[in-house]
Amino acid sequence: MAASVREKQTVALKRMLNFNAPPLKNTAAEPVWKVLIYDRFGQDIISPLLSVKELRDMGITLHLLLHSDRDPIPDVPAVYFVMPTEENIDRICQDLRNQLYELYYLNFISAISRSKLEDIASAALAANAVTQVTKVYDQYLNFITLEDDMFTLCHQNKELISYHAINRADIQDTEMEAIMDTVVDSLFCFFVTLGAVPIIRCPRGNAAEMVAGKLDKKLRENLRDARNSLFTGDNMAAGQFSFQRPLFVLVDRNVDMATPLHHTWTYQALIHDVLDFQLNRVVMEEGAGADPSPAGARPKKKNRKTYDLTAADKFWQKHKGSPFPEVAESVQQELDSYRAQEDEVKHLKSIMGLEGEDDGAISMLSDNTAKLTSAVSSLPELLEKKRLIDLHTNVATAVLDHIKSRKLDVYFEYEEKLMSKSTLDKSLLDIISDPDAGTPEDKMRLFLIYYITAQQAPSESDLEQYKTALLDAGCDLSPLNYIKQWKAFTKMAATPANYGNSGVKPMGLFSRVMNTGSQFVMEGVKNLVLKQHNLPVTRILDNLMEMKSNPETDDYRYFDPKMLRGSESSIPRNKNPFQEAIVFVVGGGNYIEYQNLVDYAKFKQGKKVVYGCSELSNAAQFTKQLSQLGQK
Repeated sequence: MAASVREKQTVALKRMLNFNAPPLKNTAAEPVWKVLIYDRFGQDIISPLLSVKELRDMGITLHLLLHSDRDPIPDVPAVYFVMPTEENIDRICQDLRNQLYELYYLNFISAISRSKLEDIASAALAANAVTQVTKVYDQYLNFITLEDDMFTLCHQNKELISYHAINRADIQDTEMEAIMDTVVDSLFCFFVTLGAVPIIRCPRGNAAEMVAGKLDKKLRENLRDARNSLFTGDNMAAGQFSFQRPLFVLVDRNVDMATPLHHTWTYQALIHDVLDFQLNRVVMEEGAGADPSPAGARPKKKNRKTYDLTAADKFWQKHKGSPFPEVAESVQQELDSYRAQEDEVKHLKSIMGLEGEDDGAISMLSDNTAKLTSAVSSLPELLEKKRLIDLHTNVATAVLDHIKSRKLDVYFEYEEKLMSKSTLDKSLLDIISDPDAGTPEDKMRLFLIYYITAQQAPSESDLEQYKTALLDAGCDLSPLNYIKQWKAFTKMAATPANYGNSGVKPMGLFSRVMNTGSQFVMEGVKNLVLKQHNLPVTRILDNLMEMKSNPETDDYRYFDPKMLRGSESSIPRNKNPFQEAIVFVVGGGNYIEYQNLVDYAKFKQGKKVVYGCSELSNAAQFTKQLSQLGQK
């Protein structure tokens, strides 16, 4: 399988940092030292892909925000990586006037308009700096890749294209157009970077259809303009990973409103749900737990710790989709194996009577050194291993605290039953009125899922009873107001989403947790094992990718930007199942759906699925948007 989107975007960035020439293979040559100037958008795109160390290896000595106070550094070249906005352009012109750097390489994240280019040109003329502006490039990198198979459109002003923004009751057509254009611009960048022209499918009559129509038009215009097409020649040669074109499925968030509110049970989605996790970085307050410090220790200060969960972290790559109890067990195993290795090194030292000697003395002994050298040479690896174990111990412990204090296992199990329409073992009212179970927000999420998935809405009197219980529990009812309108509206439009017969098999309580020496005291937390089932988004993809006939998706529109205009029915359609697909959710996505698609693709040999969304929101953020919509 050829390069993933993440690799392609990384290659494009490295190329840009190398003054838009392919990076040299021989690493012996000293890189050209340069300064990188980015705006917040550029920062968000680079930070999940390149670490500071990698930037340094590329010759970046300083990386600064465009709108910060920067001192002139007259003899270095500067690489700019910014959005072509008014204020950014003004600032670049100001830099030219102030003669901050020796050479300017201007890279725009998204295509710059003719008029703005002229602004820069006139500023360069006025500042007598025309020769110093070496290159101006449109990079078409206006999207953020978080995993090999996952991307999101923007992180900075994401409220501008959020679910709330698209579904406001008082939205003007012009505002809607602007939102759609923003989304399409990013998707266009995505396909330019991917180097492929997709076949687009989307449902009728919602935001996804508007995006599909606009994207089709934009791709079509670019393909027609043969001289400047971004999909021909060398770009494409690199991009052709197979003769088949990818399928691009656009769906609207409204297809499935329960999943974004769902309590989850896999590691990555849990972290996103209960901790502060954005752009692959977790921010935690240390010592926030109520556990007493060990005797004689000074009380901890609260300080913020950030952890990066990267592609290089093998434990993370292996377990981010595992159910939480499995993760806790694996962290414990890693810890035990690390301790064993550490003890071996200590043991070797003591045999050789070198307790407390320095390394110099060690290397002088030559007889028993072979063993020791191997132990010592494995130290850097051991230290890295220890760093990752500490990271996951801390993160997993923080997640576990939330699970225990909020009874998230109970919520997860109950919601799965609601979504799969299986029999419930206790009444919803009991959970809502149980003061120990979860926060008001957890209760609201549970009730919304019940309301969304119910075949027929609860009767007025029942609803009043639920509302009273929710208010007593301290919930804000405005999300419910919106969901009521939404449900009344979709009832006319479509059938309720079907969540497949998902099921959770409780494996009994943890056998007093694995072994008593464990870090994780998981008493009373249910050991739930997931059964594979497809969420609505995955099911839609499956129908379209495998060319299955299904009333749910038969009506989806079909766009092929490469075809000359014909009426939709007359376009010759691709009849073979697709090997590659990109699913994109307009109105926000989440890690639960992403994980579900990853699991789905595991069972399909040779198929490749990428998940994208206009913004990543966890349940708390999504509930907040619903409540804003409900307050109107």
